[in-house]
Amino acid sequence: MATSIITQEKKSTLLINTLSIVVPLIVIVLLSLPSKPELGDWTKSLSHVIGLINSVTTLALIAGLIFIKRRKIELHRAAMTTAFALGGLFLVCYVLYHLTNPANRFTGEGAVRYVYFFILITHIALSFVVLPLVLRAMFYAVTRQFSEHKKWVRYAYPIWLYVSATGVAVYLLLYHFYPAK
Repeated sequence: MATSIITQEKKSTLLINTLSIVVPLIVIVLLSLPSKPELGDWTKSLSHVIGLINSVTTLALIAGLIFIKRRKIELHRAAMTTAFALGGLFLVCYVLYHLTNPANRFTGEGAVRYVYFFILITHIALSFVVLPLVLRAMFYAVTRQFSEHKKWVRYAYPIWLYVSATGVAVYLLLYHFYPAK
């Protein structure tokens, strides 16, 4: 029995490590393609879908924390599963949007420009860091290894919440407060 758990954990660790490297590499390669394929004007609206996904993810993460603090385990599980599923949907929409559309330029000037780029850079950097943390936390939750789950969540949750919330901030600053002219 213990051997099968160790084997399962080794396989899961290999999968998590592989995904944590391959997913960012695929995103970087796709985003750096010199020419953008034309999939239609509908892809331009994906920026707003991405903003909505980040907003709902942020709310789901906050709800998940509230539920676990109140020991409402099933509601916590539902909120965190929702946040995780939204993360997958976000990734698909993000890649589709940036694969088919040129990057928007931030038009803000002065101090807000420094604030925007600080938020953007930390958001991007931490989005790479959070992926393996969230995958491990989810693995331990699904396999009911709650003491390990709690250890990983200690790091994963605040980073995930920051990445999600700063995604909303980047969206609002780029598309609503300082839109390209």
